[in-house]
Amino acid sequence: MWFRTIGIQLLGAVALAASATAQTTPAPPAITRTAVAATKLPTVTDVPLHFRAVSVTLTPGEKSGALAANGILYQISGSTEISVGGETRMLSAGEALVIAAGKTATLRAGAERPSTFLHFFLVPAADLDRPAATPPAAVKELYRTPAPIPDLKPGGYDLNLTRVTFPAQMPSNPPHHRSGAALYYIISGTGANTVDGKTEAKGPGVLIYEPFGLVHQWGNPGNEPLTFLAFNINPEGVAAVLPGAPAKIQ
Repeated sequence: MWFRTIGIQLLGAVALAASATAQTTPAPPAITRTAVAATKLPTVTDVPLHFRAVSVTLTPGEKSGALAANGILYQISGSTEISVGGETRMLSAGEALVIAAGKTATLRAGAERPSTFLHFFLVPAADLDRPAATPPAAVKELYRTPAPIPDLKPGGYDLNLTRVTFPAQMPSNPPHHRSGAALYYIISGTGANTVDGKTEAKGPGVLIYEPFGLVHQWGNPGNEPLTFLAFNINPEGVAAVLPGAPAKIQ
């Protein structure tokens, strides 16, 4: 009986230790999403719309003007003082600001170092070839959609810029699609983008367009975090990302 009692006690201790270990095992790192700027648009169907993205650099103290179109400016390095509608804000690296259509924006680089920022636009075709910033700013166009964004519907939409980070060694997420559309800009790391069963590596500085209906996946097989910006438009009250493929209209 003594040996049996000791055996039961040992088994109980092992079970308790295993239970404690299971309870203290840390959860795997999660995807982090931070909305850095957002606004609402009452309609997006008056005219066909395109995505456009540019990089702008100003030397210290240099002054410029921005295209008066719906968009979001994201500071990459340095700082920029932005005056819109009588209000002034200083953007530092990692911060963003909405500039609405029809609003005249004045940009001035900080005095200590050059200012570099990205400017994402949602514009009609008539604005695709208009200067994104006035001289003496150095402007480099990064992307424009070759055709209007498809399947936009009547009603209000959310327009936002979200910074997303996938931890290292994260498997691809389940297949999904956008309820509206998005334009990605990879800041750092290298992601695995899967479309139609084909996976491609996407690294820093690459832009990826995701129109409505494109079924795709993202993962991060690398040893460093993957961080990207998502310039996104989605119907108000509808999630930006929906599982699987869009439902077929009968």
